[in-house]
Amino acid sequence: MAGADRAKEWARHWTYAELPDLDLLRARYVRHTFPRHSHEGYVFGAVTGGVEDVGLPGGMVHAIPGTVVMINPEVPHTARPGQPEGWAYDTLYPSAQVINDIAAEVTPLRGTVGFAENRVTDPYAARLITQVHRAAEEGNALAADTLLRVLVVRLLDRHGSSLPSVTPQAGGARDAERARLALEGRMDAPPTLETLAAELGTSPFALLRAFKKEYGMPPHTWLTDARVRRARRLLDAGVAPADAAVAVGFTDQPHLNRHFTRIVGVPPGAYRRERARTYKTAPCPPP
Repeated sequence: MAGADRAKEWARHWTYAELPDLDLLRARYVRHTFPRHSHEGYVFGAVTGGVEDVGLPGGMVHAIPGTVVMINPEVPHTARPGQPEGWAYDTLYPSAQVINDIAAEVTPLRGTVGFAENRVTDPYAARLITQVHRAAEEGNALAADTLLRVLVVRLLDRHGSSLPSVTPQAGGARDAERARLALEGRMDAPPTLETLAAELGTSPFALLRAFKKEYGMPPHTWLTDARVRRARRLLDAGVAPADAAVAVGFTDQPHLNRHFTRIVGVPPGAYRRERARTYKTAPCPPP
């Protein structure tokens, strides 16, 4: 039964050259679950069938057709099927630069913008997300760019706000940031929690609590997510998956494959092949 469920799953994660700083994911998942992770940019998702359960710091969000899920940069979240049949969705991942440039041009919002609501009922905005996908797949750059801007302005006008400025960090937050920087610099050979805490002059449990409070996940989960992010950048640059795996500290390519597929939604080989293609017209995945 599990094999039959897997056969029903498909996913395409790609970029359209005419819309820089935007990733697109169209997929249907039945048994796939996304572990806790975050994105450098924004997430705008529209479920087109079934139910997706999205775990966010404020609780679980149930996304159904006609709703739009909005996630700000660096907000940790999970995703899983909300019913046995799973879910299908179209998702846009615009960079922070894209969203903030549009906000500066057409709204009174200044600084870094964000969205206070994670899920809104807005069938029109959900259709716009799907239409951006279809326009990009058809190679219609004018339509794709226009529809993306209409979508972003609508969401900003209705749900956008300026994010609060960063306040001075307390001691625990400073330790968490120093730990993050240490893990980034030693990604291929990270220290144990005890060693890292000793280097920072704190205790393992104090560091663990501070890190989870600051980044929404423990250091080892954050490190896996960071490794996958760095592997994506290497794959974008044309590096082979096996070489990317070693460069970011995974044991081997199967180790990378497992974590990359869970977090990104497609295997690294398929991700790299999509990056290597030139899109004029592109077929949609099966319904």
